[in-house]
Amino acid sequence: MNLVIVESPAKAKTIKKYLGKGFEVLASYGHVRDLIPKEGAVDTEDGFAMRYDVIERNGKHVKAIVDKLKKADALYLATDPDREGEAISWHLYELLKGRKVLKEKPVHRVVFHEITKKAIQEAVDHPRDLSMEMVNAQQARRALDYLVGFNLSPLLWKKIRRGLSAGRVQSPALRMIVEREEEIEAFVAREYWSIEADLNKDKHAFSAKLSQLNGEKVEQFTITNEVQASAAEQALSTAANGELDILKVEKKQRRRNPAPPFITSTLQQEASRKLGFTARRTMQVAQQLYEGIDIGNGAVGLISYMRTDSVNLAEEAIGEIREYITANYGKDQMPPEPRIFKTKSKNAQEAHEAIRPTSIGFAPKEIATHLSKEQLKLYDLIWKRTLACQMIHTTIDTVSADLGAGDAGVFRASGSTIAKPGFMTVYMEGSDDQPKTKDDEKMLPPLTVGEKIKLLLIRPEQHFTEPPPRYNEATLVKALEEHGIGRPSTYASIISTLQDREYVEMDRKRFIPTDVGRVVSKFLTNYFTNYVDYSFTAKLEDELDAVSRGEEEWIPLLEKFWKPFKEKVDYTGENVKRSDVTQEPTGESCPECGNELNIRLGRNGRFIGCSNYPECSYTRDMGDGGERADPEKVEGRQCPECESDLIIRQGRYGKFIGCSSYPACRFIEPLEKPVDTGVECPQCHKGTMMQRKSRRGKIFYSCSTYPKCDYAVWNEPLKEPCPDCGWPMLTMKTTKKRGTEKVCPQKECGYAEAVEVEEAANAD
Repeated sequence: MNLVIVESPAKAKTIKKYLGKGFEVLASYGHVRDLIPKEGAVDTEDGFAMRYDVIERNGKHVKAIVDKLKKADALYLATDPDREGEAISWHLYELLKGRKVLKEKPVHRVVFHEITKKAIQEAVDHPRDLSMEMVNAQQARRALDYLVGFNLSPLLWKKIRRGLSAGRVQSPALRMIVEREEEIEAFVAREYWSIEADLNKDKHAFSAKLSQLNGEKVEQFTITNEVQASAAEQALSTAANGELDILKVEKKQRRRNPAPPFITSTLQQEASRKLGFTARRTMQVAQQLYEGIDIGNGAVGLISYMRTDSVNLAEEAIGEIREYITANYGKDQMPPEPRIFKTKSKNAQEAHEAIRPTSIGFAPKEIATHLSKEQLKLYDLIWKRTLACQMIHTTIDTVSADLGAGDAGVFRASGSTIAKPGFMTVYMEGSDDQPKTKDDEKMLPPLTVGEKIKLLLIRPEQHFTEPPPRYNEATLVKALEEHGIGRPSTYASIISTLQDREYVEMDRKRFIPTDVGRVVSKFLTNYFTNYVDYSFTAKLEDELDAVSRGEEEWIPLLEKFWKPFKEKVDYTGENVKRSDVTQEPTGESCPECGNELNIRLGRNGRFIGCSNYPECSYTRDMGDGGERADPEKVEGRQCPECESDLIIRQGRYGKFIGCSSYPACRFIEPLEKPVDTGVECPQCHKGTMMQRKSRRGKIFYSCSTYPKCDYAVWNEPLKEPCPDCGWPMLTMKTTKKRGTEKVCPQKECGYAEAVEVEEAANAD
């Protein structure tokens, strides 16, 4: 019997089907070892020796592997094909060797990029040794992250606030978000005017934009106020006298080629734009598609490995795609030669492939009933993008015409039509923060030089420049990739970490730095400039890639990083005061004592306070520009306890309603009132279960008498007693695996009853 080890039980189940008898497949459930969670895990005085220990939650899985290995003839390590997968295999190997269960048994490393029968069997037939270059690159990355975290975090506690932490790649990402916010705050809008002509030919209305005025080219800021716009409008109207002359007509045909197949970053961006998925959700669903879905004949991996920088497609996959295009769209929809895309990342492993369906024959509509809604949406996106990348280009006809208004000016009309849709029949790539112009889809009537076109109206329009948009998940991932910060497997965790640490918040799916995030970023930028510098972070990533290729040694890399970093930490700890970090002068005098006012960081965020504190206790809230912000009154309501005005206040967990007489009166209530379900609380029998939102926006249900009664559940409560244990309330629970069920919230009970979709809808 041969023992095969993979990371997850889902992957193990799929692989077992393809290996058959003679193979036992077990899951390690991710990493089996990690650095000990205390100081000294990386010994900088002993050649950066790393001290590992078994991850407690995976101890039972390691024991199961040990027991099976004792009876096995050989060990196959089949973890993921990237550095992290290589490291998991190495850790497992070292652990088993240390427990003396390997003995003389052969150990093979098998690598595959898709979970299909052919890929699995080929990998098992052609195993290799563990790649210590890849393992050492991962060890170096882990050591760097540990050294940064265990040295910078205590410094943040000392200089800002306890409980804060800093990360090697998260910190530059935070800086990126904070700098964008500062750009927005510093932005000063500029006024400008555009002038358009509304025209008509043969009952076909169209418009043209002023491109020349009095012989000069019209730029964005040529006309900057209403007086200039009105003068231009009058001059143009007088000169045109109700008609514009066609001076020039240009007709062109252009091609648009399809986008390359997905890599990790582009999949995350497109799933964010088109599906509204977070980066983490995208990777979770992609993992499910990769590990295997039962589509009628057992589980099969539907996509290739989803952590990749490469846009390569296997020749076999390209051949299958071209056959599918010919059969379903016609041979004329396929270019004569296959499209070969060039990978931009210099560190991409070309042996890897782009993210693609394992078989283009698994059309989304044919396997839709076997997939969850999210799985189907993401698979459909991957399938269409892969198919489109091997289709013929889109042909677009464009027309532009110059129309003269006497000697006063020239207007330009532009339009385009799709002559041959080509790949757009299947798929069109999304875009970020670039609204379509009117010319994108506008069609013009037939125009001939020398014709006169009826002028309906000359229309000046006022505009103001806008600040750069805040980052959303798609644009942040794109910026991280462009700056070389992080790698495919890290983008989702970078974003999640920033949110979990409460350094950023989401507003309409855009990132906004919190007050704490701003202070942390400012501290790191001012005192650890190199370590949050984009080019420094990217260079370090390049060096880690060089280690994985065997071009650089990992210990010298750590030595080069550690000494100057430690000196910087020690110097900052001794020479920088807390007030230097958490306070910022405003240049304004205190109205009570005349000393300077500072922007300070408090428990509930930034505020303005006197620098002479505690002798002077003057404080006020910050407005958008640092001015005093008058609290917003809750109209038509008074405090039920003292009859003072109620106001909207800002707290640690967001906005809430509070008494204006605070601290004399401490009445508060949530800004968004909870919804009463009408179900009696089964614990105290006094309150009812209220639908509320957690600080992360997740719905939960808790007793209306809280904090006197702290009973709460995540699932919707039902006015039905449990038929097994008699608990006064059941809940409605929906999971992908089991569907919708009525379940008892008492864990020790375990009662569950399947619910039809219609019944579940009626329960709502």
